Amino acid sequence: MSMPGNILVAEKEYSLDTLKIITGHSALKDPDSIPEELLLLCSVIDNPYLLPYFLETFYSMQLRDENAFHFALLRIQVDSQLRMNEDIQKHQHRMYAARTLEKLLETLSVQDVME
Repeated sequence: MSMPGNILVAEKEYSLDTLKIITGHSALKDPDSIPEELLLLCSVIDNPYLLPYFLETFYSMQLRDENAFHFALLRIQVDSQLRMNEDIQKHQHRMYAARTLEKLLETLSVQDVME
């Protein structure tokens, strides 16, 4: 049984609001089809203190849709900026996590170009 505002996907609980932002859909029709990388992103965005433990995971992860992942990071940053006055610390942490992952992906892109 999941808490109010959360949804159970692959036997793990995720924030419904965060998943909506990450997927870019105001309603989730089939949460089981959300890619693993977006579920992991949801976990890290909802608890940015997990980010240091998942940097290597994100670094080595094969993204199913790199553009979708980039847009998810962008949506998190926009949403956090718009909601900053609601809870400054929470949304600063979320933005920091999203920006850090964006930098990590940029590093990977540069390495791919150099190879």
